[in-house]
Amino acid sequence: MAKLLSVQNVSKIFGNEGLRKKDVTVAVDDVTFSIADDRPTITAIAGESGSGKTTLALLLMGQIPPNSGTVSYRGKDLAHMTRDEKTILTRELQPIYQDPYAAYNPFYRVDHVLQMPIKRFGLAKTKEESRLLIEDAMEKVGLRPAETLGRYPHQLSGGQKQRLMVARALLCQPKVVMADEPVSMVDASLRATILSSLRKLNQDFGISILYITHDLTTAYQICENILIMYAGSVVEAGSVDQVIRNPKHPYTQLLVSSIPLPDKNKRWGGVEFEEIQLRKSSGCKFAPRCPAAMHECWSQRPAFYLPDEGRTVACFLYKDQPTLDSSDVSQIFPT
Repeated sequence: MAKLLSVQNVSKIFGNEGLRKKDVTVAVDDVTFSIADDRPTITAIAGESGSGKTTLALLLMGQIPPNSGTVSYRGKDLAHMTRDEKTILTRELQPIYQDPYAAYNPFYRVDHVLQMPIKRFGLAKTKEESRLLIEDAMEKVGLRPAETLGRYPHQLSGGQKQRLMVARALLCQPKVVMADEPVSMVDASLRATILSSLRKLNQDFGISILYITHDLTTAYQICENILIMYAGSVVEAGSVDQVIRNPKHPYTQLLVSSIPLPDKNKRWGGVEFEEIQLRKSSGCKFAPRCPAAMHECWSQRPAFYLPDEGRTVACFLYKDQPTLDSSDVSQIFPT
């Protein structure tokens, strides 16, 4: 499988490693996975706040360097790219951030966020060509240029702002879009529209999407594959249908049980794990919260086991099953 974007044994530590251990945060811990070059996919990176999702996305975009491991784009280590190669990377990896308000300068009309990538990457030779590119991108994400262009950010809704950011990404003709919690700050009525825009980028324009989220419901709606992260590590990965419908790792079970149910007469949140703060684990990070923790969980890091086809789980509950032949969890994704 040709790799478009990949991380190999990547770790990111915040704080001075020479300080006391309590002053150091391991945000990403020895993560390996990749996005295929030959088939555009939508992959979710999910977990609770502080699990390392956004840090991993920043590493993938080259916005922060790893402490160890390599991040590569088309086989080239980001740390060794030339200026021209970094310019291509910046154009082909486009972010859509959580807060649609922070992306705008209130003193500029919203046209500015669409004109800047065209100027930076030389996407148009004339003003007329630039205008046509902008209007085409806006229409593709469900915006009417005549009703949107020329306005200031405060004159648009949060949903309109976020769809403009999708249009901005589309203008750059990217290969990968990093969507970091793109619907968490918009009204529920607009979430479907924005998620539909992301799916359209994937299906109609052949763009791979990395969907960073804590919301398993929206991940299930639009994604094919999913990585579940806990404390900087991947604990379960596979097809989104398998992982969410039948979670194997105790942490994934906790996340799934936290999804609100439409029927208020049914019990919600049936799986409850209490934090055990008196005992530290040098093995599985989830052991202090896990009711199924065994002796080896406290001293050994679990391998990636294969309890069924198309899924891998880092949990000793499945130690009798075969193990993944490498640390690249994306190799079990459909090709």
